[in-house]
Amino acid sequence: MNTKIDLCSMALLKLGEAPIQSLVDDTPSAQLGRTLFDPVVDALLALHPWHFATQQFNLDKNNDGNFLLPPEILRTLRCNGEIIGTSIISPSDTLNITAIVRVPPEQFPSYFVSLVTTKLAMEFCIPLVGDQTIFRTLAALYETELQSAKFIDSASAPSGGIANYSLINARF
Repeated sequence: MNTKIDLCSMALLKLGEAPIQSLVDDTPSAQLGRTLFDPVVDALLALHPWHFATQQFNLDKNNDGNFLLPPEILRTLRCNGEIIGTSIISPSDTLNITAIVRVPPEQFPSYFVSLVTTKLAMEFCIPLVGDQTIFRTLAALYETELQSAKFIDSASAPSGGIANYSLINARF
């Protein structure tokens, strides 16, 4: 089970820096972790329709006659309505949406842990180390890990198969 501190420490180790013991310390490393962790992870989660972060919601209309998006939603994948800010306008009385949500670090799969730590190391690199060469190396590693993580996540979902395709039906 990884925590925010564990992931920030792994990122710091990738830079050759000492790990942190707390995010509330007054060190530059802890300050960076405290400031950057949530926005970086939210951006990575919203970047791709990760299976481990996908949830379905059944929403009911509020008193204004609209639907409210739950606060844990980072990105809506499927919705039968018009999203305006944090509200959804739809003529129906109930609404089913599929969305990417915030997931605690303890629930990250290993391929996403690696991606997060590399992205955090990139974000920490210039303020802590100031080395453009290390930054470019981490950026290349991040791109490779991003493609691998997307592939692993996509391969982990069961295939829906090809349903009702006339050419396949003709063969059998």
